[in-house]
Parts: sequence; structure tokens; C-alpha cells
Amino acid sequence: MQIIEKYFKELSEKQREQFAKLDELYRDWNSKINVISRKDIDNLYEHHVLHSMAIGKLIHFREGTQILDFGTGGGFPGIPLAILFPQCSFKLIDGTGKKVKVATEVARAIGLTNVVTEHLRGEDEKGKFDFVVSRAVMPLPDLVKIVTKNISKKQNNALPNGIICLKGGNLDAELRPYRHLAEVTPVSNWFKEDWFKEKNIIYLPC
Repeated sequence: MQIIEKYFKELSEKQREQFAKLDELYRDWNSKINVISRKDIDNLYEHHVLHSMAIGKLIHFREGTQILDFGTGGGFPGIPLAILFPQCSFKLIDGTGKKVKVATEVARAIGLTNVVTEHLRGEDEKGKFDFVVSRAVMPLPDLVKIVTKNISKKQNNALPNGIICLKGGNLDAELRPYRHLAEVTPVSNWFKEDWFKEKNIIYLPC
């Protein structure tokens, strides 16, 4: 928890309690359904929770913003963002049912009322959202093909509606079609731990 409070000092007591509960919940669920590698569960807050919250450094979602977490897995980045932005609405979808079950149960256990979850492939999602967020789900061109249909035309935020992805490694090839549109921001702009050195946020207005 210290690493969360280091970078997010304005959390309410309720938010602190919700973040604090994640460790026990994910350890318990991970013992039944492997959503985080066994070796990485001890790094839950740095590698998964804080990493997800980097999106909250790029943009402060305004009240009422609708966000789709595409390929949420066990709830990342959606659950940390839903804690951080309680006045926004989040839909978390994934094509793997057992992973969605983990996200559903974690959200329920910490009392998140601004989250809905669904076992659903992105191609079958019909809703409209201000932003689609994801964490290393697939190459950007593939993601764009699937979710452009889900981006609302109505603007609610200072940042125009679009796609926000957390990605690591060399992004040159997948960014080539969008080199004049996509904005790439190193996560290390905000978080100084070594693990974040190769991590980036891609923002693509749609």
C-alpha cells in the first residue's frame, strides 16, 4: 500500500481501505484461478495496481465518464481505476469467463458500485464509451479495428475520446499506422521504480 500512497496522496479513507483489501483478495482468488503469475503476486501493488493507475496520471476522468476495460483479465486496469474515480462508470469485459469471475468477485468484495463485468469478446460489445482502456491485450492496430465502434462521439473530458493502452517494449511497428495521431508517454514520468522504465501509455484519439 505504501507505493500507492506515495504517488496518490489525496485518497479518501474509503479508497485506502479498498486498495488495502486487494492484496488478500487477489492472493485468495489467485490460489484458485491463476490470473497473476505465482511469482508476481508479491508485486501486486507495483506491477498491477500502480501500473493500472498510471492512466489516472495521464487523465483525470470527469464525473460521469464511461470507460470500457477491454480484456480486463482479473480486473486490470479497471478495478484500480474504478477505485480512483468513483464518480465514473466502468465496464470490464474479457473473453475468458473464469478471469471475469475474479474481477466480478473482487469488485463486489470491496463494494465497487461503479463497475459492471461481463464475459464477452470485444467484437460483441455494443455499448458506447468515452474511453477504452487496456493493458497489453493485443497489438494496437487489432485493438483499433475492434473498439472504434465503441467510442462515443459526445465529448465529456479535456482529452478527446479515444483509446488508452498500457504497453511495454518496442512499439515502433504497431505505432507506425498512427505515428501522427498517437501520443506515447513513459510511465517513468510519474513512477520512479526501475520496473516502469520500459513501460508506456499510448493515447489514440478516435
